Amino acid sequence: MNRTKTLVAVCVALMAVISSVTGLNVAQPHLAAEFGASQGTVLWIINVYVLTLSALLLPLGAVGDRWGRKPVLIAGLVVFGAANVIGGLAPSVEVLLAARVLAGIGAATIMPVTLAVITSTFPEQERSRAIGVWTGVAGGGGLLGMFLSALLVDVADWRFLFVLPVVLVVVALAMALTAVPDSREARPFDVVGSLTSVVAVAGLIHFLHERDVLSLLVGAAAAIAFVAWELRHPAPLLDVRLFRERRLATGSVVLLVVFGVQAGVSVVLYPFFQTVLGWSGLVSTVALLPMAGMMMVASGLAPRLAERIGARATMATGIALGGLGLVLMAVFVNAAYLTVLPGMIAMGAGMGLSMPPATEAITSALPRERQGVASALNDVTREFGTALGVALLGAMVAGAVDGGESFVEGWRTAMWTGAAITAVLLALVVRRRSADPAASAGARRRTGS
Repeated sequence: MNRTKTLVAVCVALMAVISSVTGLNVAQPHLAAEFGASQGTVLWIINVYVLTLSALLLPLGAVGDRWGRKPVLIAGLVVFGAANVIGGLAPSVEVLLAARVLAGIGAATIMPVTLAVITSTFPEQERSRAIGVWTGVAGGGGLLGMFLSALLVDVADWRFLFVLPVVLVVVALAMALTAVPDSREARPFDVVGSLTSVVAVAGLIHFLHERDVLSLLVGAAAAIAFVAWELRHPAPLLDVRLFRERRLATGSVVLLVVFGVQAGVSVVLYPFFQTVLGWSGLVSTVALLPMAGMMMVASGLAPRLAERIGARATMATGIALGGLGLVLMAVFVNAAYLTVLPGMIAMGAGMGLSMPPATEAITSALPRERQGVASALNDVTREFGTALGVALLGAMVAGAVDGGESFVEGWRTAMWTGAAITAVLLALVVRRRSADPAASAGARRRTGS
């Protein structure tokens, strides 16, 4: 089996899923005009995909472990491709909403399997570099997908936004049939854990998007029920006791914050380019590409750096770089692109360096037979972080503008807040590294003390 082809196949499948998260953002006015829909309805068309994807990740990750990663990946690609064909041809809002829900189901089937295939196929000495490529696609793919989507909207029609995922699905399917090995693990399926996890994740993500207190209460109650059930179940969907393990806990917190800050900054960068600089949607999207490109490059370099200085030190370096980027954007921002570009590049590099070791920390903490669930946990953490970052930093800018301040002042508040959160995360990672006996022993060996 050619592992390079395997990696390309799962990354193409992942790109299809990631590009659909952000793709319709650039078409909001077109959707409203086409269907006579309110802004709330348009936002539901966009957000219902992420909500469905997030809610189903854990149970469908377990399905891949039990019924076979290759057949589940192929089934997910077929469902996802069909959903995008329906979406592109949708004659009404109702059909488009149903297509987006179906696409979310397909995406939740694909996404955890792509990482599980890597962790179960690649030998240990090659795994970290493959995960680096995967995280580069996961981190930068959304912005690249937004750029291609903005281009399609400008030169063609919003319905062509569904062509890109379909093309990627066709390529991924053709490669998966021959390049992706099958693996499965015989294990009971935790039905109650799956149902409570769906309600918990859906409720909490919905609360972050809609600020609905009922969703928060339902999600929190389901999360408590999920933890209580998993603690007593002999074959749990997710053994919550594993969070006592430092690698899993640290990796999860790092991904939560990294993706939260990245998503929050991205969501305020876009209106900054349009509102302050007066750029079009396409030009604004192009302006984001240096950050995405640097993130993807740094994700590829992170495993090599981790081999030299250690995974935790690589995470810390990336977090520090990301924080530096936020400070640069807070201090120097004014009505010019070059005042934010250095900060964007530093932040992209920092995010790229921190993501692969954090992802590997999560997947390596769970056994081989639970890699679908490990991958799904990684993905759920990313989605929660994204929703938190958008809710927090986006609300800060919006609140400042509504309160009579300039957009730039609101921007500075958001950047300083992101920098403060990043500083706390850095302190946590550094403290845990110094408290890790293995890390301390390794440092003594390198210094000869």
